[in-house]
Amino acid sequence: MGKLLYLVHRLPYPPNKGDKVRSYHLLKQLAANHQVFLGTFVDDPDDLVHLPTVRNMCAEMHVVSLNPFSTKLRSLVGLFTGQALTMQYYSDSGMRRWVNQVLAKNRIDAVVVFSSAMGQYIDATNQLPLLVDFVDVDSAKWSQYAENHRWPLSWLYKREGQRLLSYERQLAMRSKRSFFVTENETALFNRLAPECSGVTQAMSNGVDADFFSPDAGRSSPFGASEFNPARVSLVFTGAMDYWPNIDAVTWFVGDILPAIRQNWPQICFYIVGRSPSPAVLALADDGVVVTGTVDDVRPYLQHATVVVAPLRVARGIQNKILEAMAMGRPVVASDACARAMDVQVGEEVIPATTAEDFANAIGALLKTPAKAAAVGQAGRNRVVSNYSWAAHLAGIERYLGAQAAEAAAI
Repeated sequence: MGKLLYLVHRLPYPPNKGDKVRSYHLLKQLAANHQVFLGTFVDDPDDLVHLPTVRNMCAEMHVVSLNPFSTKLRSLVGLFTGQALTMQYYSDSGMRRWVNQVLAKNRIDAVVVFSSAMGQYIDATNQLPLLVDFVDVDSAKWSQYAENHRWPLSWLYKREGQRLLSYERQLAMRSKRSFFVTENETALFNRLAPECSGVTQAMSNGVDADFFSPDAGRSSPFGASEFNPARVSLVFTGAMDYWPNIDAVTWFVGDILPAIRQNWPQICFYIVGRSPSPAVLALADDGVVVTGTVDDVRPYLQHATVVVAPLRVARGIQNKILEAMAMGRPVVASDACARAMDVQVGEEVIPATTAEDFANAIGALLKTPAKAAAVGQAGRNRVVSNYSWAAHLAGIERYLGAQAAEAAAI
């Protein structure tokens, strides 16, 4: 059993949003075979109650609380220093002191960094094996944001994309191995940073198909009402303070749902997820329900007629799609999201690009329940056979084992 330093930009528990699902399962994988020294941030006060759960998985843990509003203001210092704002956002002197103390007092065998911003805590001169889980090419995400916003945000996001890519390239070159969530995301990074192509590889997301599984005893959260007597429900899940999710549901309600209602006037769209922004709350009406935080997302997925993922700005494999598939529900997703996965597109996930595509695909499933059921079952079968966390994360574990042996030989 080795000793690992694991640095994560957000507390990897509870696994209630995409990055935390991945970082939690990675922590679980690492803790099963190593002593883990975890350094992380908390940006949601509700997560503080979960610290004992995470602490029990670690040999040692250091947590820094972030106030998202004040920290965003502080990150603007990056405009004057030339840094990416993301780096300044996660810069903390206390975290830096703790990392240095852990490295000085313990025989750490390797460092695992989750999200590029946490790489700043490992000095470039440090000789320990460094593994980086970039997950997505975050710099490309910011560049894509720039294309979808007006000045001055377009300028700010373009700058962030450029500065962050420069840092991502440097970090990848320092790493023994860098991981991305899909082959497509890996190829994108290699095109942007060709000098890094020898140290990158894909490591897919997974899903707990036992936890996310249909249960005949699980009651429906969709109560009948005058506008939804048959409980024909479309569902979107995700953190609703995250701009790509906000954009997705806003587009769906404004451009897609009206076309569906022409044939299904009583249908109801459920937006299920924590921290809905004012723009999301404003979407609520008789046929649109914004739930906010729910104790358990599974009833909403299991009893959805169709789950939708109309993401126009998305990077990599979406956990929300895997979870819906695991629940045996038919999913209509953005073509880019569907094709990022190892699935039979059109049979296990239905792809769509334009608003008309989405409306037609959803309408076809509503009109043919047998087809919807077949897509849902095929999707679950795919998840069970191809998307276990253990199978995918074994990739980093195997490589980590090799690096630990290398470190011991130095």
